[in-house]
Amino acid sequence: MSTHIAAEPGRIAPIVLFPGDPLRAKWIADTFLDDAELYSETRGMLGFTGTWEGHRVSVQGSGMGQPSMAIYANELFDAYDVQTIVRVGSCGALTERVKIRDIIIANAASTDSGINRSRFHGLDYAPVADFSLLRAAVEASEAEPLDSTVHVGQLFSSDQFYSTRPELMEPFVQHGILGVEMEAAGLYTLAAYYGRRALAICTVSDHIVTGEETSAQEREQTFGDMIRIALRAATAV
Repeated sequence: MSTHIAAEPGRIAPIVLFPGDPLRAKWIADTFLDDAELYSETRGMLGFTGTWEGHRVSVQGSGMGQPSMAIYANELFDAYDVQTIVRVGSCGALTERVKIRDIIIANAASTDSGINRSRFHGLDYAPVADFSLLRAAVEASEAEPLDSTVHVGQLFSSDQFYSTRPELMEPFVQHGILGVEMEAAGLYTLAAYYGRRALAICTVSDHIVTGEETSAQEREQTFGDMIRIALRAATAV
């Protein structure tokens, strides 16, 4: 058993949906998976395994930020031989091209985190999504009947939720960044290191430009379009 997940071997599926919020993990398991069973509640970070359309799928909370996410992703890849992780999270829109409740499928993720700088000895590394997952997610978004508009583009994985220097995001927006969240860059890096597949799909929960936002309950329980895309993509590759 791993240190932080502490699930018995065989309890976690090769495919994992990876929300930050453990209560969103429970909602996903209750709403989308058949015969879902709790395999971990260590530190309140819930994990479940069930089936979706005959495919064995797990859902594991990751917490907020790259340090927390990296603990769970490392253990999923290393201790439980997980092959595919799809982050299903929320993000803030950085441009009026993207609206509240739109979905961003992240082909790449920039970051201000020092984690990758430490890993790569101060050199820049470009964390990108697994192409097969990315392509499957785009195809799923085109095939599924959705209420949300879907964008494919870059996210920015910030180490700060309450930034004191919001103006630092301006050049990133000018270079095509669509939204800001806190985990994707670290996840893509770890997947590359382990030779596994990873993708981040995020629903816009708040808008940095317009000030619009969703409630905590909406963020937990109403982002179903994102989950359907993630499940369809993860089970297709």
